[in-house]
Amino acid sequence: MFQPIDGAEIPDDGPVEWAPLAPYWSILWRSGVALARELSSRPLAGLRVVELGCGLGVPSLAAARGGAAVLATDSDAEALDLVERNARENGLEVETVPVDWADPDELIERAPFDLVIAADVLYERPSVAQLLEFLPSLAREALIADPGRPAAEAFFEPVARRWSVETSVHDVIRIHRLRRLHSNT
Repeated sequence: MFQPIDGAEIPDDGPVEWAPLAPYWSILWRSGVALARELSSRPLAGLRVVELGCGLGVPSLAAARGGAAVLATDSDAEALDLVERNARENGLEVETVPVDWADPDELIERAPFDLVIAADVLYERPSVAQLLEFLPSLAREALIADPGRPAAEAFFEPVARRWSVETSVHDVIRIHRLRRLHSNT
């Protein structure tokens, strides 16, 4: 898998809260690897899957390998270029589109998806509020991987009112399976 040198030199093995010098998208986060492993054990053939904040897109690649039609999204065009390159190099098809969470209308127009996936996207409170707003418009089910960042608590408390949440722990990574409780919410 291709990865920018700056991101490859920064291991994701320290404390949960740290700020890398390289762009967030360029780091191979433990959450992304754990989510990719989770996806590789699920039946995905024929499903429409969207990854939010894909970064290097490891979960997107795993979903595509499993037979899903995958849309990988990120706000950074360079990240999306690298996801496309990695998909080609692995003989996979992954569509990419830039998405700004403050203006997700284009993404919402492509919904509904069968599954939303996201890894380590709950590190800033403003993005948590944005995700809470548009996630219900995308799919009835989501898998969100997180290492326990403080902002995640601000996400899962209100989510539990509208979604059922099942959590499994893989090393230090929590993978949350969200299923919407009611179709009209």
